[in-house]
Amino acid sequence: MSRIGKKVIIIPKGVEIKLNGHHITVKGPLGHLDRELHPHIDVVIDKDQLHVKRHSDLPAERSLHGLVRSLINNMVTGVTKGFEKTLEISGTGYKGKLEGGKKLVLNVGYTHPVEFTAPEGIKFELEKETVIKIKGIDNELVGQIAANVRGAKEPEPYKGKGIKYSTETVQRKVGKRGK
Repeated sequence: MSRIGKKVIIIPKGVEIKLNGHHITVKGPLGHLDRELHPHIDVVIDKDQLHVKRHSDLPAERSLHGLVRSLINNMVTGVTKGFEKTLEISGTGYKGKLEGGKKLVLNVGYTHPVEFTAPEGIKFELEKETVIKIKGIDNELVGQIAANVRGAKEPEPYKGKGIKYSTETVQRKVGKRGK
């Protein structure tokens, strides 16, 4: 049995979960999320607990068991606490700025500024010109937007210039030696 799949999800106060066949809706203080679940996985709600069960021990269903439980747990966490990714910009003259609260404009060494518009449910924040915070209730969407922003200028291995996650360490290479 999946170690993650058999864990019980505790439903916190203020969170409402509705099941309609294999469609789940989670509503909480920060918003609501919807997801279509796989038909071979069942979800059972008991008072303030949620259990994820599979039909059989086929390898395909075993692999989906923990995945579906993690997705539902991320939905519950998202509508109660939310998710956040922090990116750091490093390099001479590299900086970011917000325009209108929804548009992130980055100057990262190109001849033109790189622009990102926040989709619905995502919020950009700048602590400094070089620290970007991406916040939202959907873990997948926050991660994808953070990866897109990082992809604008990935950190290079010689000087470390570019955009990196705050928890990431850039493997540095030694440059050429002079004679």
